[in-house]
Amino acid sequence: MGIFSRKDSATTATTAATAESGSDLAGLTGEYTIDPAHTTLGFTARHAMVTNVKGSFTEFTGTLHLDGSDVSRSTANLDIKMDSIDTGNADRDTHLKSADFFKTDEFPTMTFRSTKVESLGGDDYRITGDLSILGTTKPISIDLEFNGSAKDPFGNDRIGFEGKAELLRSDWGLTWNAALETGGVLVSDKIKLNFDVSAIKNA
Repeated sequence: MGIFSRKDSATTATTAATAESGSDLAGLTGEYTIDPAHTTLGFTARHAMVTNVKGSFTEFTGTLHLDGSDVSRSTANLDIKMDSIDTGNADRDTHLKSADFFKTDEFPTMTFRSTKVESLGGDDYRITGDLSILGTTKPISIDLEFNGSAKDPFGNDRIGFEGKAELLRSDWGLTWNAALETGGVLVSDKIKLNFDVSAIKNA
């Protein structure tokens, strides 16, 4: 879900040569584990109608099966520890973990299970899956850009993706809010998601 060293000039040339059929992923087929140390699972919410609050989840595990010959047969799974939410403000994070929002004592994990992967052409892909929050499961689609592949200094084969999506938190029962005297509400219903994912090929 959204892995990563950037493409070098040789990779860029290869991508250009295969533009009509999309990136040549055949040689990258295999099982991968998402690397939390080099992966960001972020989100942005509108606050008080005038500014954005950004945050991320810092503890998670994930796997990716990449079928480079037929990307529609690829799959991705992600488990996120809700107590790891970090917006840079301890009081706000405590509120987000409370019964007003994520109820982390009762629902400690958010999960994503892919149901469909499709090529949009070139380095662009879309992955659709089931997102479970607070015991509610709804479909979500994430647009991804393949950033390339590389062997790191430790001999690991890596691939990388960037991704983005939007959701309405109310669809998952996240409805807490407060009205503003000037009109509007304190927290937006629409949440923007962003991913920068690095995955290591399993030995």
